[in-house]
Amino acid sequence: MYLVTADDMRKMDQDTIENFGLPGRILMENAGRGATRILIEMFPDVKGKKVGIAAGSGNNGGDGFVIARCVKEYGANVTVFVLSEIKKIRGDAKTNMNLLSLLDIPVYEIPDKEIFEKQQTLLAQQEIWVDAILGTGLRSEINGFFHHVIQFINNSQKFVFAVDIPSGLDSDTGQPHGISIQADATATFGFAKTGHMLYPGKDFTGKLCVVEIGIPTPIVDAIRPKQRLLTSEIVSDEYQPRNSQAHKGSTGHLFVIAGSPGKTGAAALTSLSAMKTGAGLVTLGIPAGLNPVLESQVREVMTLPLSETVDGLLDESSEQTILAFLTNKKCLAIGPGLGMSPGIRSLFFKVLQNLKMPAVIDADGITMLAENKKILSSLKLPVILTPHPGEMAKLMNITPSKIQKDRIAAARAFSLEYNVHLVLKGAGTVIAHPDGTVYINPTGNPGMASGGMGDVLTGMIAGLLTQGYSPEAATHLGVWLHGSAADSLIQKKGVIGFLASDVMEEIPAQISLLEKSRLKKRLPVPFLL
Repeated sequence: MYLVTADDMRKMDQDTIENFGLPGRILMENAGRGATRILIEMFPDVKGKKVGIAAGSGNNGGDGFVIARCVKEYGANVTVFVLSEIKKIRGDAKTNMNLLSLLDIPVYEIPDKEIFEKQQTLLAQQEIWVDAILGTGLRSEINGFFHHVIQFINNSQKFVFAVDIPSGLDSDTGQPHGISIQADATATFGFAKTGHMLYPGKDFTGKLCVVEIGIPTPIVDAIRPKQRLLTSEIVSDEYQPRNSQAHKGSTGHLFVIAGSPGKTGAAALTSLSAMKTGAGLVTLGIPAGLNPVLESQVREVMTLPLSETVDGLLDESSEQTILAFLTNKKCLAIGPGLGMSPGIRSLFFKVLQNLKMPAVIDADGITMLAENKKILSSLKLPVILTPHPGEMAKLMNITPSKIQKDRIAAARAFSLEYNVHLVLKGAGTVIAHPDGTVYINPTGNPGMASGGMGDVLTGMIAGLLTQGYSPEAATHLGVWLHGSAADSLIQKKGVIGFLASDVMEEIPAQISLLEKSRLKKRLPVPFLL
């Protein structure tokens, strides 16, 4: 499912009007009527209700004028509040505003805070608010009059229906420009915007409905937006059922380098999650002193004891043992709980320099990479990084808050520069590929704010790569299943208290659901005699 930026949508609208010949007024009519259908589905008893249309002077206001006409047809008591001087309204928006007088819909001109205050009694009487103030092109901070209006609507405790995007929300980043309408529902036009799916934009958007307005397919294909929403259909299509003659040798052998004193759980979770996701064989390389501990934790995982320092950390002298063992392995997962001593740093970069297979790098591995990112450009085989925002900030030498302000831009920029697949974890995980394509994952929940979740994800993605999945499919399936497993646990245990190991145990059930979904799509349609 495509997600579009404001620029993508602007180009589509422009090409549809100028090159396809579909007038802008038709697009506006389609948008307003489609939004009204959604509003009426939510309020089938709208007849007699007081519906306030808060409209700006641009095309977003024009959509609101169409909605005013349409809602009036259903018997609503509609009032339009133009939050500008009416003389500033132009084009299709002006045409639609002029039609309101023919239907006896009252229009109030409220260009400033002083007049707004004088209309407090009428404004407070509205039972439903339609937010058609500001559209997807907003780039500046909201202050002054509009800030006051948005604050009033948010404090009204009335149902708020946003047109295209909640006013004040950045349609590309999901960040509010100082303040944003808190919508209960949003009707967006053509395609969902990236800001609808990224947090906190998803919370401001409320229930999202997409309205088809008539953008021709060839125009969409010509622009081909680089942002996608990861969906169950995508992961179902990418999932490959296991061959009936499969055996542990044919489903791949993963080598995991992880763990240190006090962090054996990271190594165990990574290794076991890979097996839960379907890897045939997993060997865990660990400091020799930890071998007795981990052998009891991971019975199905093989272990490779490696030379260690007096502190019990991996020693760089284990380099040749590791490189020899990597021969004929399908994938390397490295980093969880590894530690970052000088010896480990040296060992880490030596292993990467000699890498001859796909790799998943997480946790301490990412922190070490931040010291020498150039090594990524020299690697010949696919590399997947799975940073959280703090680790991403280290990679890009900026603050975590800057990462969070534009997660897509950060993930895409790093992926393109260093030719890696990057999974930027967090609410609305972002998956960026080296061709510039970005996916936003909708699964997962706040219950995942618990230690070890990232180790499970690393193991899942590595386990999928080990079985022969492409880096694209491995990241999509791993991230989707990781979140859907946690979503399933909410139904069983609630949002607080489930653990990373609980998510790991839920993986096979989620894979089974993909199996059933894929099978259902492939079943033949029965004959009806």
